[in-house]
Amino acid sequence: MALITAAAADFAAALPAGGVLAGLDVGTKTVGLALCDGGWSFAGPAETIRRTKFTADLAALRTFCERHKVAGLVVGLPLNMDGSDSPRTQSVRAFARNLGPLELPLLLWDERWSTQAVERAMIAADVSRARRAEAVDKLAAAHILQGALDALCMLPR
Repeated sequence: MALITAAAADFAAALPAGGVLAGLDVGTKTVGLALCDGGWSFAGPAETIRRTKFTADLAALRTFCERHKVAGLVVGLPLNMDGSDSPRTQSVRAFARNLGPLELPLLLWDERWSTQAVERAMIAADVSRARRAEAVDKLAAAHILQGALDALCMLPR
């Protein structure tokens, strides 16, 4: 089970009671998006945004968040296995900082092994390589969001 951090408690406190959360798996070429139900029970894949310039990425995220009435964002943070930052971690932190104009509470969530877990599950389900490539980012976002939901639901509301 994930460690419930002060950041998670602050994030939960900044949210209205319940509400839809979006999970983001930020890659260099795409951003996988996931959504949860308003009661924070389960997360599911939503869509994948092909990254271009950040202004276009932000506009696409704004549209997504408005369309789904998103109350908060959970962004996967790709830490090294020892918990330290890497250049990729710094890139995701910068991306998350630049989401400020969305004016939504944001939680950075440890995403170690998320993509690998999703890949293994799809291979076990005999999903073709092409279908895996198409779905992995949004499924990884759902995996990240579900991990955060599981921890957030342990917090007193």
